[in-house]
Amino acid sequence: MKLQISFDTPDLEHALEIAKQVAEYADVLEVGSLLIYSHGVAALKQFREVFPDKTISCDTKIVDRGKDSVAVFVKEADWLTVMAGTNKNVIHSACSTAKEHSKKVMLDLIDSPEIGQSALEAKNLGVDALLLHQPYDVDEPMAFLDKWDMIRGNTDLPIFILGRINRENIQDIIELKPDGIILGRAIINAENPQEEAKFFHDLLKN
Repeated sequence: MKLQISFDTPDLEHALEIAKQVAEYADVLEVGSLLIYSHGVAALKQFREVFPDKTISCDTKIVDRGKDSVAVFVKEADWLTVMAGTNKNVIHSACSTAKEHSKKVMLDLIDSPEIGQSALEAKNLGVDALLLHQPYDVDEPMAFLDKWDMIRGNTDLPIFILGRINRENIQDIIELKPDGIILGRAIINAENPQEEAKFFHDLLKN
């Protein structure tokens, strides 16, 4: 089970500072959407410069102009995200362009109108993995887990789970046996980010 650490904060300097402390425990480092909104491709470039050998994901949330959007980020990022609720042609275009550069696409199911159907069609569209989560502002952050069977039953693609995961609810997530877990604030806002990252790393790897 992979551990992906998301740096979804507008403060690039702080994100890099924490990333240096926890990178050894992460399979994937994610440049979050807030970093992209605040600093653009420059944030991604800085992560690549500091971590040249790490797998880096970029939460691009592509909904239009799939080919052109991927081209903007593909030089630095290994993974990009595309929204499941957008047009299938956009998804396919983004995936095709990513593959031309030997990069991968994760389909974010957060806005899918029919989540099971999106999971079923994803592989044929060229998607490499699926992301299951719920908007951060929703009051019941774990409510999305009732959709797990609907997704897992319709695809053999890797599925990553994101969503206010912490020490208290991590076991509920592990029991589902996802292919990866994405952690953000639980680590970057921790009193000791390195210690917290090690805790989750050891839990997932043992």
